[in-house]
Amino acid sequence: MKTAAILAGLTALIACGPACTGAPASAATAAAQADALKALPFADQEDFDFAGRGFLATRADPKIPRAGGGVAWDLSAYDFLKGPAPATVNPGLWRQGQLLAKHGLFKVADRIWQVRGFDIANATFIQGDTGWIVIDTLTSTETAEAALDLANATLGARPVVAIIYTHSHSDHFGGARALASQADVDSGKVKVIAPKGFLEEAVSENVLAGTAMSRRAVYQFGFFLPPGPDGQISSGIGQAVSKGSLSLLPPNMVIDHTGETLMVDGVRLEFQMTPGTEAPAEMNIYLPDFHALCMAENANVSMHNVLTPRGALVRDSKAWADDLTQAARLYGDRTDVMFTSHGWPRFGHDRVLAFLEDHRDAYEYLHDQSVRMMNEGLTGPEIAARIRLPAALSRDWYNQGFYGSLTFNARAVYQRYMGWYDANPVNLAPLEPADAGARYVAALGGPVRVMSLAKAAAGKGDDAWAAVLLNHLVMADTKNATARETLAGLYDQLGYRSENALARNMYLTAAMELRGGVKSGAGTAALDLIRNMPSRMLFDLVGVRLNPEKAGDAALSIALTFPERKETFLLKVRHDVLIAEPIAAPGPVDARFTLPRSVFIQALFTGVSLKNAIAGGVVQAEGDASAIDRLVGWLDTFHPDFPIVTR
Repeated sequence: MKTAAILAGLTALIACGPACTGAPASAATAAAQADALKALPFADQEDFDFAGRGFLATRADPKIPRAGGGVAWDLSAYDFLKGPAPATVNPGLWRQGQLLAKHGLFKVADRIWQVRGFDIANATFIQGDTGWIVIDTLTSTETAEAALDLANATLGARPVVAIIYTHSHSDHFGGARALASQADVDSGKVKVIAPKGFLEEAVSENVLAGTAMSRRAVYQFGFFLPPGPDGQISSGIGQAVSKGSLSLLPPNMVIDHTGETLMVDGVRLEFQMTPGTEAPAEMNIYLPDFHALCMAENANVSMHNVLTPRGALVRDSKAWADDLTQAARLYGDRTDVMFTSHGWPRFGHDRVLAFLEDHRDAYEYLHDQSVRMMNEGLTGPEIAARIRLPAALSRDWYNQGFYGSLTFNARAVYQRYMGWYDANPVNLAPLEPADAGARYVAALGGPVRVMSLAKAAAGKGDDAWAAVLLNHLVMADTKNATARETLAGLYDQLGYRSENALARNMYLTAAMELRGGVKSGAGTAALDLIRNMPSRMLFDLVGVRLNPEKAGDAALSIALTFPERKETFLLKVRHDVLIAEPIAAPGPVDARFTLPRSVFIQALFTGVSLKNAIAGGVVQAEGDASAIDRLVGWLDTFHPDFPIVTR
C-alpha cells in the first residue's frame, strides 16, 4: 500500500464510494483521515511480508456453517479490503484490516503451522511424534473443526494428542470440543494443559458478569455491524468473533510456575507464567527444539487493552511490561521466530527482540507516565487528553491503537490505582443520565436550543462536543427522533475517524441502535461453561441473581448433596443474601436434597420444577420439597438487551 495511492483515494472518495451504504464522510472526517495518513509510516511494508509468509492453503468454501443453521464464519466477508482506504475508514485501521483479512494455513517454522483468519484468534498446530499439539482452539467448535480439517487435508491427517490453552478468554478455548472428546480427556489420552487458575478465571469472567459483558461485547466487536467501508472493519487484532458454538474442556494438566517444562508427544515445552497481564491466568510457551516463542496474547500486532471496553478487572500494565522484559531475557537470544494468539508472526532473532523490547517500552511508558501525571494531580480524563507515546515508539505499527488505545488505557491505569472517584466532591453522588440530561437541556434553553448548539458545533467539525450535547438531549427524551438521528450521524463520523477498531465498532453500533433500536441476539453464558464451574462458583452465580423484591424478608436453609461429586453444601438465604458453605448442615434445615448436580443446574437455569424428578426418584427430598422451587422463584433471569445509548 503506497502513501500516494491512499491520498489519491481519500481525495476521490470523500463520499466513501459505491460500496458504502451508510452516511457519507463529512469534510471534517476526510480532513482527519488525510492527517492520519501523513502521520503513519506507510512505507514500512514488513508486516505484509510477515503476514503472508509461509502461506500453504485455505478453504475452498469460504462459508463455515453453524450448527443448527446459518453461518459461523465467512472468509469472504472482508474481500472489500482492497485498494486505498475510503474516507469512511481511518487509513491505519484499513491497513490493519487488510493484514488481518489474510486467511488460511501458514507455516511458521519446522513442525509449526498456524490457521489464521478463521476467527478472531489463531489456532497453532505443532507436529508431535504421533499427533497434533494444538495451542488455542478459536472461539467456536465450528471454526475449530474447519481449522483442524484444513491442517489435516494439507499436511496429512493426525489425531489431536494435546490442547494447550494459553489463557482464560473464550476465543482461546471455545472450540475445544471439536478437537477432542471428554472421554479422551478424562482417560488422559488427550492432554489439556492450562495455566494455574485457568478454569476459575474462564468461568468467572464469562459467566458471573456474563450478561453485562455480552451486551457490551456487542458494541466492542460490532457484532451486528455488517463488514464494509461504512461498517465493521476488524477488531484490531482479528477480524471478528465467530458466531458458532462455545465449548470448554477442563484442563487435566496445570502449569504453575515459570521455568516448568514438559515433554509432550516428543516436543519440549518451556513455560513462562504471566498472571495479571492480558488475562488473570496466562502463560507464554517456548519451544527450544524449534527456537520458537509463543507469546500468547501478551505481545500483539497492536497495543492491547489494559481495561477492555466490554468490562473486566483492570489489568496491571506494570506487570505486563515486566513480564515482557522477562520473556526477552529468558528467550530473546534463543528465538528465531515469535508467534502469538492473534495476528501474524515475527521472523528473525533481531526483529523478535526489537519487537519485545519496544512493545515492553510502550506498556512501561503508559504506566509510568500515567502515574506521574496522576501524582501531579491530573485526573483520568486529563491524563488521557495529554499522554502521547514518544516518537521512537509511535512509529512502530504494533504500538498503534488498533485494539487497545493509549488514551483508554491511561484512564485504566488511573482507575487501577485511584478508582472511579476523582476526589472532586461534585462527583460523589452523580445524577443518573436521564435526570442529568433533562437538567442540562433545561439549563441550556430547551431542546430546540440544544439542537441548534449541536449543529453549530458539528458545522465547525467539533463532532465530539456536538455528541455530548445531543447525548443529554436523547437521555432527556429518548423519543426525540430528530435528536437520535442527528446523534447517530455524529457517531458515524466519530467512528469513521477512529484508528481504534473497537471505538469504531462502538460508535457505529450506537448509531445503529439510535436509528433502529436494540437488536436481540447477544448471548448469555454457554451451558458448557456453567456445567464446568466449580460448585462454589455456581452458588456465587445464584447469589448475584437473587432479587430482594422477590425474596422479601423470607429466610431459607437447604442442605444439598451431589453424590456423583461427593460434595455437600449448606445454603442459607437471609437478609436477601445467599450464603453457601461446603459443609454438612450442623443443625435443623428447611429441606434436604440429594440429587445430581446436573438436575440442580437445570432447575436453576431453565425453571423446570423438581416435582417430577422427586416423584421419579431422581431427587431425594426431606422436609420442604418445594424449597428449591421457591429459591428459583426469587432469582432474576438476565436479558442481554438492555439500553446503552438511550434510557
